[in-house]
Amino acid sequence: MDDLWPVAVGVFQAWMFVVVFFIMLPAMCGLSLGVTSVYIQILVKILEWATLRIQRGRQEQPSVPVPLPNGIIERAGGSMEEEMAPAGAEFSLSDALFFYKEGVESIVDDQVTQRFSSEELASWNLLTRTNHNFRYISLRLTVIWGLGVCVRYGVLFPLRITLTVIGLSWLVIGTTLVGFLPESSVKTWLSELVHVTCYRICARGLSATVHYHNRDNRPQKGGICVSNHTTPIDVVILANDGCYAMVGQVHGGLMGVLQRSMVRSCPHVWFERSEMRDRHAVTNRLRAHVAAKNKLPILIFPEGTCINNTSVMMFKKGSFEIGGTIHPVAIKYDPRFGDAFWNSSKYNMVSYLLRMMTSWAIVVNVWYLPPMTIQEGEDAAQFANRVKSAVAHRGGLLDLDWDGGLKRGKVKDSLKEEQQKKYSSIITGQSDHDSSSLTT
Repeated sequence: MDDLWPVAVGVFQAWMFVVVFFIMLPAMCGLSLGVTSVYIQILVKILEWATLRIQRGRQEQPSVPVPLPNGIIERAGGSMEEEMAPAGAEFSLSDALFFYKEGVESIVDDQVTQRFSSEELASWNLLTRTNHNFRYISLRLTVIWGLGVCVRYGVLFPLRITLTVIGLSWLVIGTTLVGFLPESSVKTWLSELVHVTCYRICARGLSATVHYHNRDNRPQKGGICVSNHTTPIDVVILANDGCYAMVGQVHGGLMGVLQRSMVRSCPHVWFERSEMRDRHAVTNRLRAHVAAKNKLPILIFPEGTCINNTSVMMFKKGSFEIGGTIHPVAIKYDPRFGDAFWNSSKYNMVSYLLRMMTSWAIVVNVWYLPPMTIQEGEDAAQFANRVKSAVAHRGGLLDLDWDGGLKRGKVKDSLKEEQQKKYSSIITGQSDHDSSSLTT
């Protein structure tokens, strides 16, 4: 037993030397030794080989099930007016069949629910979230999968845990020390330095490869950065390239420790639970922050919940009532290397982080869009929809009008009334504006 102790100490010292001098310090300086890029290239080759082997295995073994497509039903795609077309603009009992069909389609495969489940891949990426039968196609594929499990849990996971602990510890210690300094330009510079280096360490801990596009459009101080939301890691991905003032509710536990240390050195905007219910108070505090042009841009995710990396859902208008310049950002993750989406109704934060830290890598594209301001005659809701459409278009995501709050709530009465108004306008031959009086 005494002989094993020096060996364990030597292994630990060698491990920390590699972590600190070959990963952490280059990350803090914004440098890369190229190891991650080589690792990603090797992954791509292995996954391409696995895909070809799976395709050949399906031909040799027809009994292996084929993955289902994303949409399990084929929708007609016609509007209410096109499908009904009532003769003589009169009510017909058969009109009920349209609503019956729409209701059944929504129950089987509605547009909202499928945005809160993991994006399924056409082939296996050697992770267990896709079709498990893929691993039994050949012995070599099974061996590669087994080796992948050993690498992900035996090498990558301990390495990522080490880097994450170092990064978060540095955030708490660094921001606390900076917080004791008097307000000055030096304190601001040191605070931004501590935040950026911490997030760079955490990003390297996730084997994150981030491709930033149009960096000339990066959010500026006194502005508001809005982005689509896939995962809590979005914060790390964006803050890895610049500092932001975070907005959120005050938490307890480890999250509370981080929040209290961060706010000592940087003017983040944390709300008590009672304040979050007061929309007027929230707007006033955010407006006061934006009015100070020397403060960091606010980072807000207007969807209010995580969407599964395929779509952008309704941007809540509150973020667009504050005023100031909006800096849109589009984020798109590469699903081949890991599922970045956080399904909070299925996994708690610990389980989700475990899945993230045992995935192959995080590969993501970030596009900075040109700054946008509200136009004359445009209200906050219209402005929010215009920004959402720009983000969806640039990120190659589906632009949806649905509220992400439907993930846990019931359909609003206003949405039901909208369908009633459309049907009323058809059978009466009136415009939507005129028919609105029929449903009041």
